[in-house]
Amino acid sequence: MLAVNPVLSKGIRHRLKRFVAGALLAVLCVSAFAYAVDFAIFRYRVAANRQPFGQITVSRYDAVQQKSGKTQFIFQPPEAQTCVHALFPRAGCAPCWYLQRHTEQRTDI
Repeated sequence: MLAVNPVLSKGIRHRLKRFVAGALLAVLCVSAFAYAVDFAIFRYRVAANRQPFGQITVSRYDAVQQKSGKTQFIFQPPEAQTCVHALFPRAGCAPCWYLQRHTEQRTDI
């Protein structure tokens, strides 16, 4: 059997922990920077009246579970939902890129 030097093993573990911590810190910093830049661009669009908001037609429906095990679907008429042209949700509105990909919204009851 191959013997592992415990000093070498501790050194590798230490380097691996530092690498993982550094990678997590880098991801956190990039995410915070992206959020800040997105916020600044959104505020600029609002201040300059450069169409910060949009509208997407969304179809909603309720899925009601019945005692027999079947599901009854209750469809509501499509409605225009206000969205924001940003990467993250802003001003209580979902991003337009997200709503374009999720035009059908299901509510389980």
